Parts: sequence; structure tokens; C-alpha cells
Amino acid sequence: MTSDEVRSVPRRPLPPLDYSKPNLARMKDALLGGHDHYEIDRQAVDAFLTVAPDGAAVAKEFRSWASRVVRFLAGTREVGQFLDLGSGMPYVENTHQTAQRYNPDALVIYVDDDPVVQAHGLALLEDHLVHVSGADLRDPEQTLSDPVIAEHLELDRPVAVLFNAVLHHIEDLDKARAIVRGYVDALAPGSYLLLTHYYTDGEGPRGAFARKLDGLMAGIGYPTVHRSREEIESLFDGLEMLEPGLVHLHEWWPEGPRLAPLTQLNHLSLGGVGIKP
Repeated sequence: MTSDEVRSVPRRPLPPLDYSKPNLARMKDALLGGHDHYEIDRQAVDAFLTVAPDGAAVAKEFRSWASRVVRFLAGTREVGQFLDLGSGMPYVENTHQTAQRYNPDALVIYVDDDPVVQAHGLALLEDHLVHVSGADLRDPEQTLSDPVIAEHLELDRPVAVLFNAVLHHIEDLDKARAIVRGYVDALAPGSYLLLTHYYTDGEGPRGAFARKLDGLMAGIGYPTVHRSREEIESLFDGLEMLEPGLVHLHEWWPEGPRLAPLTQLNHLSLGGVGIKP
């Protein structure tokens, strides 16, 4: 398929951009050291870093975790299709770069309804094996029927669905479960769910810190919820967990000895991978 044919797939119009308030995708870009953000986003990030000074390092941990999992699935498990939900701004080592390094024919579809992400994704990422959809990931049925996705994703073959730092923005746990279930039910056996989530045991200094972070993000306009291990595990209902299970991100098959010291924030997130039997 040529680039002209790729761009001929019908697309929804981009909504107007709002530069008057912080944008979550641009905030993450700022945390990761990118350049596609504005002063209002940097102000919100500065407020976050005042409470959590190691926030930028931990944001990179989420990216590193995703890269390790995608590398494992594309290489060892020979997965050829990846659906990256809530993908965020293009950055260094995007999902398709990792996947195609180990499986050159891997198809990757990025999904994000943020107009900033869509504009950058369409300009920087798309080719015959990489596509960008502006669907709302909170509606699995509509997302999977989006023309960009329906045109390219083969649901009768295994797909790896990635929710990286996404579902803790869905405050209602039942809604988060329904979103995940909507995608898993549509996938072929042998498909994978890749998921990271903010975590708290609800007690002691870490529990208090998690609540403080949730309050800060709510004040910025992007609420988050740190959930218990049992609540996060429930998002994998019906799936078989891959080793080492649901663990802190730095514990999921790390690459060599750790050089940077762990901080409190490192212990406030969990990641895991499940396979559909």
C-alpha cells in the first residue's frame, strides 16, 4: 500500500486545539524531555515535579517497560500486530520502532483522541505498517470499527493491546474493567494485554503520597486514581498472566543491574502482561 493509499482512509476531522489549559499528552512530552509542549504545560509539570521530583525519571520507566514488553512479544512471541491505546506524543523509541526491529513486518496502530497527538502522529509516523487513529479508546466497539483500524487490524490473528499509563485516568473501576473487556472479547486467542497502572496499598507514607498525587492531578484537570493490587489484577480477569506477574515496572525483566536509586514513586505503579487463552 502506498502512502497516498494510506492517507485515503476516511478520517474524522481534528477538533480545535485549546492552548488555554494544560494538555496531558504535552505534559508527558515535557516530562520525557520532548519539545512539543507549551508554557502552560511546563507550569503544570513544574507543579507536579515540586511534589514528585523524580517524576521525569519514572515517566521514562513507563516507556522503558513498554519497550521491553514489545521487544519480547515481537521477537520471542512473534506477535505481528500492536494496538497502542492512548499512545501519547511520538517520542524516542516508539512502539513501532521497537516492534519492527524484532519483527520487520509488525503492524502498529496508535490510538489517541488528542488532536495534538494526532497531528504529530500523522506527520511523523504513518507509513504502510504504521497508522494513527483518533478514536476514543473508552469506547472499544467504536474504536475497533474506526476506518483506520478496521482497514488494517486483523482481529482473527493475535494482537497485543497496550494500555501504558492510561487506565488510572478512568476513575470508575467498573468502567475501566468494561473498557478492557471490550477489547479482550474482540481479540483472537493468543492475543496479549499489556497494562501499567498507578498503584497504592492505601496505607502509610506511600498511601498518603499517592492521595496527594491524585489531588494534584485533579487540580490540573486530569484526575488519576491509584488502585490496589487486587483492583488492578481484576483488569486481567480471564487472562493468563505471564511471568513475573503484576509487579513494579523496574521488576519486570529489567535489563542488567539498576544504576539509578529507587524512590517512593517507583513503588506507586505496577505493570503486567496477560495472554488470552
